[in-house]
Amino acid sequence: MKETLKPGIRYEHTFVVPTSKTVPALYPEAEEFLAMPEVFATGFLVGLLEWGCIKAINPHLDWPKEQTVGTHINVSHMAATPPGLTVTVTVELLNVEGRKLEFSVKAHDGVDLISKGLHERFIIVKEKFDTRMFKKRSSSA
Repeated sequence: MKETLKPGIRYEHTFVVPTSKTVPALYPEAEEFLAMPEVFATGFLVGLLEWGCIKAINPHLDWPKEQTVGTHINVSHMAATPPGLTVTVTVELLNVEGRKLEFSVKAHDGVDLISKGLHERFIIVKEKFDTRMFKKRSSSA
């Protein structure tokens, strides 16, 4: 990680919600999801918040050798967003504790504040991480 990785880094990311990111698309294998309203799914919202955090800090890492993985999420999903609306995600790096990073995150769909909360990520060395995952997969086979 670079010396520039410090609290206060902010990033804003926009995304137009397609039908493929709605609740019925989250788990198309589940008939319960297929019967639900066609609105931005919480699962995809979490991914969008993570994406904003990744974009914020990648310039401050030795990317792609160093990457981050999500380790904790504590967010609300306060309002439904139909497809076609643009969601703006705003993130701020609040704390750097070794390889652990804490972010403030929020999302707005142009009408409502749809989400806010905290997200933690952890810096990994991708090659070492991939090796551990290969060993884990091999041991479970």
